[in-house]
Amino acid sequence: MRVGFFLDLNRCIGCRACEGACQNWKGPGFPLRRVQAFAGRVKGRWQEYYLSLACNHCENPECFRVCPARAYNKRRDGIVLHNSGRCSGCNRCVRACPFGAPRYNLTIGKVEKCDLCVERIDNGLPPACVEACPVKALQVLQLDEGKELGERWVPGLADVNITRPTLRLKAPEEEERFFLVG
Repeated sequence: MRVGFFLDLNRCIGCRACEGACQNWKGPGFPLRRVQAFAGRVKGRWQEYYLSLACNHCENPECFRVCPARAYNKRRDGIVLHNSGRCSGCNRCVRACPFGAPRYNLTIGKVEKCDLCVERIDNGLPPACVEACPVKALQVLQLDEGKELGERWVPGLADVNITRPTLRLKAPEEEERFFLVG
């Protein structure tokens, strides 16, 4: 069974607890998860929300395809792993990923990316970012064949047609507004 992230855009408050948890779990450097604010017109309505993004463990990962050192591999559950021992630091994967998930670490001269805290997943624990989310906006999702859960794309996210990320989203709902008529 494939796994991926699920993000409820109605719940995410942009607190960045997921970023901090990622950095604490993975060690010094930069977090492999980033929270980005989106504000713009969607279907004629102004909307604001936060996108908490890391590697989307895509069905067709571009990082995997372009790496000349074959530093990437994909597990049966769909988790895309990066072997830093094989990485030459050429940055092809950084440029190829439409979501900016792989990031070049100047300190070690190699690329790093989210591995969905695979050691935690293998021990039945959620990834550090999921565990740290105070409003449960970020979750791990089990993707069954033929069962669609949530949206694949929302404005503010790169095109998903080529790489087909496993990330699923709960799109922002229309807010109910009440006016006093007097």
